[in-house]
Amino acid sequence: MIGIVGVVLIFVMVFGGYIAAGGKLAIILKAMPFELAMIGGAAVGAFLIGNDMGAVKHTIKDVGKVFKGAKWKNEDYRDLLCLLFELIRLARQNPVAIEEHIETPETSSIFGKYPKIQSDTEAVALIADTMRSASMNYDDPHQVEEILDKRMEASLHHALHSSHALQTMADGLPALGIVAAVLGVIKTMGSIDQPPEILGKMIGGALVGTFLGVFLAYGLVGPFAAKLKAVVEEDSHFYHLIREVLVANLHNHPTNICIEVGRQNTPAQSRPSFSDLEEALKAAKKEAA
Repeated sequence: MIGIVGVVLIFVMVFGGYIAAGGKLAIILKAMPFELAMIGGAAVGAFLIGNDMGAVKHTIKDVGKVFKGAKWKNEDYRDLLCLLFELIRLARQNPVAIEEHIETPETSSIFGKYPKIQSDTEAVALIADTMRSASMNYDDPHQVEEILDKRMEASLHHALHSSHALQTMADGLPALGIVAAVLGVIKTMGSIDQPPEILGKMIGGALVGTFLGVFLAYGLVGPFAAKLKAVVEEDSHFYHLIREVLVANLHNHPTNICIEVGRQNTPAQSRPSFSDLEEALKAAKKEAA
């Protein structure tokens, strides 16, 4: 919601201020369709050249995150800690019984209690693969830590590609605006024999290209890229939490300590209180009994 308010505020203040200062909107409206076609078309074309189809689809899909915000909410972090508690507890009580949950998480009764987490392929794969590694009795837990770090770094790099692609487009828009403006000036020079009032409108129309390039870059596309990066990095904390808890498990810390390590590593704004988590864990124990 705050994103929509921001977009509306940008348009109201920029164009409202222009009109309030006595500017004539007719000149901008007349030139805008042609300037947008040149600038927007060139920007989209450059975007397609610089990215493969998978990245293009990924970026289009990710734009919605600017308005939706982070995928993982406060209750999701609590649910994740409860899920990991149940899995670690079962793995220590009955190493054989845990296999059905990590080999077929889509049909697991434990994962099924948390459908939002169960539907996230990356989170489920991270949990299942790490717990499978633990069941193989790795001699050196630090080896698993290193694998997890590389895996999460690669995942974050991939997730940030949309933000980087949008930022690259934002960086190029002012230059494309200048290109459109130069073409407008060339057109004006071809009509140099016209009266001053006509030439003035033609020059004004040409300058709309520069305005649009800068406006789109710093008013819309650039902020979209920055917001998308912030959302992706915020969501990455969810997967980092999985790493912290499961690494603590690899070091054979007590189950409650593993979960507390995860709680302490949860971002402050999403961290459940100790008492709230304790009650959720008690409820999970009763359900499992």
